Amino acid sequence: MSRPSLDVTREESIASLAKQIANSPGELTLAIDATGYLHDANAMPEKSWHQLDPGHLMTAFKINAIGPAILIKHLLPLMPRDRRSVFATLSARVGSISDNQLGGWYGYRSSKAALNQFVRTAAVELRRKKPLAICVALHPGTVESKLSAPFAKANLEVRPPTEAADQLLNVIDNLGPRHSGGFFDHRGDAIPW
Repeated sequence: MSRPSLDVTREESIASLAKQIANSPGELTLAIDATGYLHDANAMPEKSWHQLDPGHLMTAFKINAIGPAILIKHLLPLMPRDRRSVFATLSARVGSISDNQLGGWYGYRSSKAALNQFVRTAAVELRRKKPLAICVALHPGTVESKLSAPFAKANLEVRPPTEAADQLLNVIDNLGPRHSGGFFDHRGDAIPW
């Protein structure tokens, strides 16, 4: 299969990708969604409710929650019924409602919390239809990227993308069906909702 183009904000793009996968040989046993939006040239994360902007919030939810939810809609049905498969999406520890002690970053926090709920809800349905399949949210930690660059301060563990990817693949390798619907960090530790 050639490397497909994907726009996570357009369902027709996701549906086209799913069709390509369905028409390819083999089965879909691993899908990792690594999309995310925190800021761009026009908007930084909100520090106060006074900075809430409908456009920024819509972009955050479109990329961080709705896009991955539509990936779930189109990719989970392609996973085998009779053997282990994994759908993992990158979330963020700041999307944990119970772990929020700092406030701020309204759009990012809220859209990642919404993503976590999509994962949890999809896992319930998935368990009934494909009991060996796994649907999880993963927190990669702080990774060297455009997303984290403005916030990578001293004393913050920032890791290269290849190291973060290796750690997440190791976490995925150690997941079983009982972990479906969970939220785990790059060490494999469960993160509270």
